[in-house]
Amino acid sequence: MDIYRSLRAVSQASGPEAIDWEAVREAAHAATVPGSIALEQSDEQGYRDDVRAARAGVRSVSGIDFDLPPTFQVHNRHHWIDANIETFERMLAPIAERQSVIVPDVARVLNTGSMTVTVSFLARHVLGQYDPLLLTDEPDHGLYFVHPNVSHVADELELPFPRFRRWIAFHEVAHAAEFGAAPWLPTQLESHLHDMMDALAGGRIDRTTFRELDATMTAVEGYAELLMDEAFDQRYDDLRDRIEQRRRNQGPLGSLMRRLLGLSIKRRQYERGKAFFEAVRDERGIEATARVWDDPENLPRWDEYDTPGQWIARVDP
Repeated sequence: MDIYRSLRAVSQASGPEAIDWEAVREAAHAATVPGSIALEQSDEQGYRDDVRAARAGVRSVSGIDFDLPPTFQVHNRHHWIDANIETFERMLAPIAERQSVIVPDVARVLNTGSMTVTVSFLARHVLGQYDPLLLTDEPDHGLYFVHPNVSHVADELELPFPRFRRWIAFHEVAHAAEFGAAPWLPTQLESHLHDMMDALAGGRIDRTTFRELDATMTAVEGYAELLMDEAFDQRYDDLRDRIEQRRRNQGPLGSLMRRLLGLSIKRRQYERGKAFFEAVRDERGIEATARVWDDPENLPRWDEYDTPGQWIARVDP
């Protein structure tokens, strides 16, 4: 870690846009210890075996026939930064384009510094990622594991690394199943993101679109949690308990960063969505939960998450 080099890169941010993305990349690299991906052969094979087992388990439980992404990589933290810089740039493009003609140098430095903090924090905390490559013409999806983070959290929680690694693989592969079952889902998410960013670029918050995006992501996260639990071939209660305890003990700075980055919203999406799909499963069986991906109109409406019976009556009467 080289904080001086990171600060220098941010302070020298330049160019016509509101954020100097190359400066963000350099500064985030300097501020983040990459971690090692010098894997033992057994660990490298372990990731592949876990992904294959997860695909078989998720397909068996869900009945969804889906393929794994063609891109499967074990990353260090710098690799994750490089893989996601373009995603952030695409997502914030409407704001950057609106500001680029008027943004002063000081604002550009502040914007670049804020993105550096965001990217660096996430690079140190993301364990795995299913990337549908939104807001791009690229047809491929990606599946990544940030090995130094997976290894660190397993050690911190005193969990066997192979078991924890496998648990993470089942969660990310569950996301692959969702996007395989719903080819319309990337377009739906892209539309929401475009509308939200256009509104922010115009200096307003589109609360309707935000709620629609929140409702969609609650389905995405909640269904993945349900499939993960149903398909995982080992005990997992202690894994959830220790992860939750770690979250509660993260300290004031970690809590602040999670709130600022919306990670507390993501946690609520996990919990609310999982409770909804568990209620549907208990009422109609797990096959009925997959109806959510048959059509965009089948996504639960905001209030239906609290009253799953209404969704069942509407979608699976």
